[in-house]
Amino acid sequence: MSATIVHTADLEQRERHADCMERIAADESREAFAELFAFFAPRLKAYMLRLGAAEPEAEELTQDVMMTVWRKAGMYDRRQASVSTWIFRVARNRRIDVQRRTSKPPLEPDEPMLRPAEAEQPDSAVFRMQMEEQVRAQLATLPDEQLALLRAAFYDGLSHSEIARSHGLPLGTVKSRIRLALARLRGGLDDPE
Repeated sequence: MSATIVHTADLEQRERHADCMERIAADESREAFAELFAFFAPRLKAYMLRLGAAEPEAEELTQDVMMTVWRKAGMYDRRQASVSTWIFRVARNRRIDVQRRTSKPPLEPDEPMLRPAEAEQPDSAVFRMQMEEQVRAQLATLPDEQLALLRAAFYDGLSHSEIARSHGLPLGTVKSRIRLALARLRGGLDDPE
């Protein structure tokens, strides 16, 4: 067989597959789908097996890809790619999706992060509220320039460098004012009233 004959046969087959896709999209042609299924299903399964899928997974992925061909045939554009390229791209993407889903470790039921927070005990709640009041009272005693820098650092989450830039201050001044404000807060909270 000459290369020209093989090449012509390949082109004819490509055109026939593209025609099948268009018939599926336009008329939901079962005959066209059966033809594509008979041709591509064994090749898809072999492809999935080469990618490392187990036999049952390869069969399931093949079925899934072919169902996508049935449902989304209208998305195929023969000017963009051959049917083979389009179908195998769908298959590759589907395999990647499955690998991503299965590569996540299963959740452990005893995982501490999955447990709801325990209800706060009444004495703890009272202590927390008293502490919050004290902190608010001490914050009110700070000079405005120290309070503004503390808010930027702890409420806005800015770094010292970012605070210096946003407030137009030298970095050393920002660090000093924050340090003084924290010392003043600590002193006020440690002193019993």
